Amino acid sequence: MDALDRKIVELLRDDGKLTIAQLAEAVNRSTTPVHERVKKLERDGVIIGYSARVDPTKLGLGLTAFCEVSLQTHEFDMLRAFEAEIDKLSEIVECHHIAGSFDYLLKIQTKDIAAYQEFLSQELSAVPHIGRIQSAFAMKKVKGRF
Repeated sequence: MDALDRKIVELLRDDGKLTIAQLAEAVNRSTTPVHERVKKLERDGVIIGYSARVDPTKLGLGLTAFCEVSLQTHEFDMLRAFEAEIDKLSEIVECHHIAGSFDYLLKIQTKDIAAYQEFLSQELSAVPHIGRIQSAFAMKKVKGRF
């Protein structure tokens, strides 16, 4: 990937609705080579899809929580079982397997603190193999890309 590819990716990451003509103008190139580069970036898996950024508060999801989860053990089958269960829970919008004091970092969105408490006690705590959960709550989003 060269500097032009990186610029195209940056522009599309910020606005996935840009047309090839708009991209070409932004990078000072003609449309054909820019179109070819975008297609190559898609084929190579650099660009893996296009989506809309959505304001969660407009969907009634006013609370964002980050949960650090430690599992009871670190056997491969337990990790996969945990991940499969987490994938079923729609409130969890991101799950990262991390290195450090905890095993997973979850980003969870709910209506409010009462909905989060219910989700935590009824659903997340019921997921097998969890040893410890620690929660933190977003006060405001300072930066976000994707």
